[in-house]
Amino acid sequence: MRIALFTDETGWHTRQLQRALRARGAEGRCIDLADCRIDTTAAWHGLVIPGYGGELPDAALVRGIAGGSFEQVTKRLGVLHALRELGVPVYNDARAIERSVDKSMTSLLLHAAGVATPPTWAMESAAQAQRLVTRESSAGHALVLKPLFGSQGKGLQLVGHVDGVHVPLPALSGYGELAYLQRFVPPMQAPGFDWRVLVVGGQALTAMRRVSEHWIHNVKQGARVEPAMLTDELADLAQRAAAALDMDYAGIDVLPSPDGPQVLEVNGVAAWQGLQRVTRFNIAETLVADLLGRKLAQAGTRRLA
Repeated sequence: MRIALFTDETGWHTRQLQRALRARGAEGRCIDLADCRIDTTAAWHGLVIPGYGGELPDAALVRGIAGGSFEQVTKRLGVLHALRELGVPVYNDARAIERSVDKSMTSLLLHAAGVATPPTWAMESAAQAQRLVTRESSAGHALVLKPLFGSQGKGLQLVGHVDGVHVPLPALSGYGELAYLQRFVPPMQAPGFDWRVLVVGGQALTAMRRVSEHWIHNVKQGARVEPAMLTDELADLAQRAAAALDMDYAGIDVLPSPDGPQVLEVNGVAAWQGLQRVTRFNIAETLVADLLGRKLAQAGTRRLA
């Protein structure tokens, strides 16, 4: 069993996955999607995946996709789309990654599925966005301005009613000329925290609290991790969020609020090094078991049909 581990960098996560694959008699080869290409003269399927000659991997697990131009990213996602159409199970596939990387689409799908999430807006008009910020500020609300494709808590700003002062919307040139705004949920205690819940194969399996004196709770921004009880309410919310985006596995970011927990983001290429520190089972082994068991079994059933 040969598994392509698509990643733009190798390290702890890829070593964990390769070890888990070897334990099950499978091989995990790390491949950068930037090195893959379409060549309709090379093989019947038209893809060139380094290390596979004219063949295709038995399955693929997406660990990372390098940034690039719109055209480069489109081609890289196109390779994932092509593999799925050619019958290769991709974990998570390109459609799920596209839904989760685009924060506006994540918010839209969560809302449509009835999953609790803060009020959210995405618009290209700076004038409309500024009017929204003013209206929300007059009602006593702060908003979080986020990069549409950002990660690890980078580029987040508070606007609107912040500490009793009106903070206007900044220039959107650093945000791709697009305003993605989410109503700020103030911390319910000090220090504040959020939850990261891991969902694999439709089941919420473990959770942690990310605790920080700052309102941004990403580990990369200095938050510390603590074990967290995975309550039925938290598990159900995370599972419904993953299902709304049709994810094989996902890291679900959940924030406590006076109205109950709310989903902030769904991570389709989730890191789990921090979560592993407070989780008793091996997460990489669990992901590999779900890929080789459930995902490959579903693909086999579809081929037979």
